[in-house]
Amino acid sequence: MKVLIVVLIGGLAMAFFVSCQGRAHLPAGPALVVLETGVGSITVEVNAEAAPVTGANFLKYVDGKFYDGGMINRAVRPDNTTRHDVEIQVIQFQSNPARENEMFPPIPMERTSATGLKHLNGALSMARMGPDTAQASFSIVIGDQPEMDYGGKRNPDGQGFAVFGRVVDGMDVVRKIHQSHTGADGDYMTETLEPPIRILKAYRK
Repeated sequence: MKVLIVVLIGGLAMAFFVSCQGRAHLPAGPALVVLETGVGSITVEVNAEAAPVTGANFLKYVDGKFYDGGMINRAVRPDNTTRHDVEIQVIQFQSNPARENEMFPPIPMERTSATGLKHLNGALSMARMGPDTAQASFSIVIGDQPEMDYGGKRNPDGQGFAVFGRVVDGMDVVRKIHQSHTGADGDYMTETLEPPIRILKAYRK
C-alpha cells in the first residue's frame, strides 16, 4: 500500500512538472510599447506571433533605447504626397541618428501574404527600400491602405511592406501628427514634417 502511495505521489509530481514546463513554452501575449512623443503618447501592440522576425527586431531597438531621441520626420497625405498615382496616408518614425553606426543588420521581409496581417487603420509597418532592407524606421498607417500589402502598387516590386502590430491607444495623437505642418519645395508641399516631432522615449509597458 505504501509503495502504491509513493508511486501515485511521484506520478502526480511528474505530471505537475511536465505541465509547468509545457506552460513555460507557451507564447507570451503581444508586447505593448509606449512611444512618448513631443505631442503625446502612443501605445502599440507588437504581434510577434504572426510576424516573429519583424516583431523581435522592433523590440530590440526599443529595448536598446534606439528610438529615444529619434523623430517622426514624415507625414504623407493627399495634399502633400509625391505619389498621386498610388496615394497612401502614414506617419514615419526614425531612430536616433546619433546611433546610426550601432544599428542592427537589415532583416528578412515578412510579407503580408505570409503573416496574414494587413495595412488597416493604425497598423505598424516597416519602412524599406528594397525587400530585406528594413532596420529601424517604421510607419503608422492612417486609414486602410491595401496598396501597401503584398501585391499592392505602392512599391514597383509588388512585395508590399511588413506589418508587425497596431496602435491600441493614442490614435488621436497619430492623427494630430499626421496633420502637422510639412514643408514646401517651390510651389509644391513636401512630406517632410517641419519641424520634425521628437520621440522622447520608447519602452515596453
